[in-house]
Amino acid sequence: MNIPRHTAIIFAAAIFLLASQAPARAQEQAKPRQLQKPGPDDMPSMPSLSSAGEDMNEMQHDAGSHPDAARAAHEAMSGHHMDMNAHMFMTALRPENPADDARAAAIVLTGRNATDKYKDYKVALADGFQIFHPEAPQQHYHFTNYRYAFEAIFTFNPEHPTSLLYKKTPNGYELEGAMFTARKKATEDELNERVPLSVARWHKHVNICLPPKGAQPRQASLREFGFGGSISTEDACNQADGRWVPQIFNWMVHVYPYESDPQKIWAH
Repeated sequence: MNIPRHTAIIFAAAIFLLASQAPARAQEQAKPRQLQKPGPDDMPSMPSLSSAGEDMNEMQHDAGSHPDAARAAHEAMSGHHMDMNAHMFMTALRPENPADDARAAAIVLTGRNATDKYKDYKVALADGFQIFHPEAPQQHYHFTNYRYAFEAIFTFNPEHPTSLLYKKTPNGYELEGAMFTARKKATEDELNERVPLSVARWHKHVNICLPPKGAQPRQASLREFGFGGSISTEDACNQADGRWVPQIFNWMVHVYPYESDPQKIWAH
């Protein structure tokens, strides 16, 4: 049986990832349940290798084939506060409860301890994080680790954020927070297993109509196309000869562990 090279690479990477987690999982089983970090066994369902490969391929395809939409996505979520609109879907907050509060606090503490070393952004670069469009002025810059992004398709590890969030300074970059991700088709219950929905609101970028390929951006087109555009349905996008992107990237949630105000730690 001939297996395409890219499929074999994805399969091998997945097997390596799962095998490398086995010793840690054995140690976790020896801990009291409330101290364990969420793992694959805590998830309602486990994505198959093929669906994980599709998610990873789609994520790279989104960034490569739609760089303008990708940049707009990062700009749309570059601030601490985000609002749900026709182009951004956010999960609803569930009722507060002490167990969720404690679980969220543990995620923040674990994540902060793991990312403290990345206050030196050069350490993040050395560890495999890549700056998304450093040439473009942004309020916040995403340093993304694509190995952690692949891992996040299968499981949640608060020590391995998909992206680190920095702001530009005269001397480089200052660490502000992190971003966790989950696969595109994850249910809200699956998201809740990772980061409780009573504390944080996961979001996804949806219903994007890009200008026709090769079209020069104009003020009029900016009112119709993109993340701030009036077009938010596929039919309207087709009528405008636009390029329809139903969802770009996976589910995301931001955390700012260095904020002193608890309301700003899980900003939404």
